[in-house]
Amino acid sequence: MTALTLAHATAARAAVVPQRLGRVSGLLGLRVTVSGVSAALGDLLEVRGAAGPVPVEVVASEYGVLTCLPLAETTGLRVGDHVEASGLGLRIAVGEELRGRVLDGLGRPIDGGPSLGHLDQVVVNNETPNALLRPRIDQQLSLGVRAMDSLTACGRGQRLGIMAGSGVGKSSLLSMIARGTDAEISVIALIGERGREVREFLENDLGPEGLARSIVVVATSDEPPVVRLRAAFVATRIAEWFRDAGRDVVLMMDSLTRVALAQREIGLSAGEPPATRGFPPSVFAMLPQLLERAGTSPSGSITGLYTVLVEGDDMQDPIGDAARSILDGHIVLTRELATSGHFPSIDVLESISRVSAIVSPTGKQDAQRLRRLLAAHRNVKELVEIGAYAPGSDPDADLALALMPAIEAFLRQDMDDATPAAETWAALHQLVTT
Repeated sequence: MTALTLAHATAARAAVVPQRLGRVSGLLGLRVTVSGVSAALGDLLEVRGAAGPVPVEVVASEYGVLTCLPLAETTGLRVGDHVEASGLGLRIAVGEELRGRVLDGLGRPIDGGPSLGHLDQVVVNNETPNALLRPRIDQQLSLGVRAMDSLTACGRGQRLGIMAGSGVGKSSLLSMIARGTDAEISVIALIGERGREVREFLENDLGPEGLARSIVVVATSDEPPVVRLRAAFVATRIAEWFRDAGRDVVLMMDSLTRVALAQREIGLSAGEPPATRGFPPSVFAMLPQLLERAGTSPSGSITGLYTVLVEGDDMQDPIGDAARSILDGHIVLTRELATSGHFPSIDVLESISRVSAIVSPTGKQDAQRLRRLLAAHRNVKELVEIGAYAPGSDPDADLALALMPAIEAFLRQDMDDATPAAETWAALHQLVTT
């Protein structure tokens, strides 16, 4: 039998095999239980509801019953609806044509542009690079923000958390970095954002110049939790494709907390017990699986910037604490600076970068000198305000008080002012050697 005849015979046999369909056996809250069909965790199923097909993802399996969560609106579904297994997990399109595009949480275009059907399709799940094959981080990545490039320098392949409460300027800082960084391409994930803010971010904060070299993945707060969770992995997978192609990518995710909240909804719906502040164990297992995929590889790098929406401005909340333990540094934004009109509202004394090999010895000395001056000013600030400080008591404090207008001018920066790292280091050296 020739190869062509064998292929025809195989196709003919597959065509006459009866299609195996399952049925919806239960609907409760976010959970859709399915029986009578075999599928693996992470596989997509299609529920044939009266209002049209509804994709669901398998999140748990027990005694032949699959627990699924929907990726679309479930109105109209009922017990007994037929379910078909795809045998595949979520796949997305990747390629150079993604530049300047806006995608939904499942990687589909929502900007009215051309279809992505001709691009390569890849699975969203991917392996983390081997720890021993990752090159060391030894080169600074300019972000265009003076307070970050000098006092919390970020290297190519580093992962930083931007931690703050609500309304303190996290999204604005990300848009400023997207326009000012010298990375080749930016992948921006807006997860759990208000729908009103998406277009405002694209047109005002990011702008045409920033969007032209960016890929934006959007999953608004009204999307199902599986879509919000998958949006984080879709954005990471796109960044991985460009990294594997030899690019230096900046991956910006706003916010990691809302990804964790989506995983909490999924875990509780699947029957997990709540643990720390209502977060099930799967949340703290998911965070390193997501964050460790960024970083360096033998071919390129992904520099990860993740905003963390801390609860009630408490930097010790469970997600913030877990993120700090995984990331390579953190930037703290404070409400006090934001309400005083100080942008970016970075508390440099509370912020830290765990990668120091990227900064020259002179740069380290200048940064440490500025930190000492800021710490000395913080120690005597209240005494100065009530008139109880005696000049000459502390030389560092005296110098800090004299230089504070220049220091604040260095740390303040307009959103449209992108300063290259070389200029930042020169300005810092001039400031602390005055």
